[in-house]
Amino acid sequence: MRRLGPLLALVLTLVLTLAPLGARAVDDPSEMLANPQQEARAERIGAQLRCLVCQNESIEDSQADLARDLRRVVREHVAAGQSNRQVIAWMVQRYGNFIRLRPPFDLATLLLWGMPLLALLAGGTAAALGWRRAAASRPAPAPLSAAEHDRLQELMQPRAGSG
Repeated sequence: MRRLGPLLALVLTLVLTLAPLGARAVDDPSEMLANPQQEARAERIGAQLRCLVCQNESIEDSQADLARDLRRVVREHVAAGQSNRQVIAWMVQRYGNFIRLRPPFDLATLLLWGMPLLALLAGGTAAALGWRRAAASRPAPAPLSAAEHDRLQELMQPRAGSG
């Protein structure tokens, strides 16, 4: 019995820790559609749409009032017989591509994701050109005088007794 206590505490801790992971924000049964297939479709659609308040959660996961309203709108469109694409297109028309958690790949998203790379390339190019320009404008070193040449030769001769 004594060994069961820590095990029971561990199991209880795991259950309480992991229980919220399976929870959805739909906490009001009146929000849900009566038809289980339509409700599943509405949840899949809602999982693709961004909560405009939370911004990193889908409307299905968010507790925000706006997300609740958007879930209701999605369910109305699904109940009306619209396809997934039609529902998402309606949302995009109303709120823009930002409503999608995964926006389509187009010129705008290419620029958004490509700008850091372009900035690095532009900065690297500017630095390289500046370095080359500075190197080209530096005067060439003056040739060694006869005294400097003799001193250099003296320094390069092996010394007696070393090695």
